[in-house]
Amino acid sequence: MLRSLGFAAAFASAALGWVLPAAGASDRALPMRFDLRAPGATERCTDKCETWISATGAITVDSARDFLLFAKGRDLSGATVVLDSDGGSVIGALALGREIRKLALNTTVGRVLELPAASNAEPRTAVLPRADCESMCAFVLLAGVKRTVPAEARVMVHQIWLGDRRDDPTAVNYSAEDLVLVQRDIGRLARYTAEMGASMDLLDLALRIPPWEPMHAMTPAELHGTRLATDDLPATVASSPAAAAAPMVNRVTDGARASPINAQRWAMVDRDGTTALARHHPLTVEGEDVGSFDLVVACGEGGAKFDVSYIEHRHSGERLALPDALGVVTLRIGDVAAKLKIASSERRGASNELVTYAAGQVPASAIGNFGSPGSHSLVIETESKDLVTVIRFGNTGVPGNLPRLTSSCGKGSGDRAELTVPKTGGLASAQ
Repeated sequence: MLRSLGFAAAFASAALGWVLPAAGASDRALPMRFDLRAPGATERCTDKCETWISATGAITVDSARDFLLFAKGRDLSGATVVLDSDGGSVIGALALGREIRKLALNTTVGRVLELPAASNAEPRTAVLPRADCESMCAFVLLAGVKRTVPAEARVMVHQIWLGDRRDDPTAVNYSAEDLVLVQRDIGRLARYTAEMGASMDLLDLALRIPPWEPMHAMTPAELHGTRLATDDLPATVASSPAAAAAPMVNRVTDGARASPINAQRWAMVDRDGTTALARHHPLTVEGEDVGSFDLVVACGEGGAKFDVSYIEHRHSGERLALPDALGVVTLRIGDVAAKLKIASSERRGASNELVTYAAGQVPASAIGNFGSPGSHSLVIETESKDLVTVIRFGNTGVPGNLPRLTSSCGKGSGDRAELTVPKTGGLASAQ
């Protein structure tokens, strides 16, 4: 079983503004490959030209073995491993990292590319710094004796999770054996982090990011503060003091939500004669609990669109203040983005809880794609004055229930009642 610090943020990544060869995208999906590269004879070297080891692709349980076969019979002294990877296996990454440390190699993030050569000239190569080291790749980076992260590169981290349950992590059950596996791997990561001379803050940072949030891109201060990067910290970058420890507050909605809605699967609900699909989900920011929300999908007029309602209950966190109101709520399914209209977003009484109702319409084709067989996900983004939340979750329960909802949409409008905003909270559609 592969367990990885997976990155659920592909949907949220911005365009990088640079182009790699066409093969670059597929290289990252293949098992990690190792290639030896040097700048070329035209480069001037005072003693010995720098040697680069290109390491591109997914980390597998065989990556350490593949690296040993690659290194056999080669003089790699002083070489730098150039990483470009989405991550992969916990076990594979730790084994690969230890082999890199045994050879006292350096590490960095980038892509080694061949440069156009003049006729009859020896081929040359260069390191392109715009690359990503995601998930378990960060722990392979940690294996270098000297570790550098160019300003154009990104190192991104996330919680470890059972690989076969990352598409919709709140929708599945976990056995005691599952929990033992995760805890065992966390222990292995802790030992490895200490062994490589890094701060436990690196592991703490990774473990704060749950699998339904985008991966966290480490800042220069975090890279140097955790000792993941060993080059000098730029003078313009200052580490921020750690937040004071405080007990985690576990809260959900106020209890008025309909009982059939849960965080494990999409369920059919019937309120006031209206049939709808609904799902409950925790709301977190870098793993910190700040509330929960319900998402409700109901029939729209004409059959071309579905009505979508978003009901959120938010409270302050140990590091995050409660905003005055939400400004934007966006639902994304694939390439379709629908901004929901906020009907109300205001604090509720003495409970110091921000309750938000938003509603909009989503094309039936997008909902149909989301509910088709297989694992599919949607993303809910919210924006307030100083904070953005991004939550991804899957379609568990939708393929079986969407045909029932679609069938109910064929009834006349007189057979259906509208979901209205309740005065006391709970399951509702904001109008």
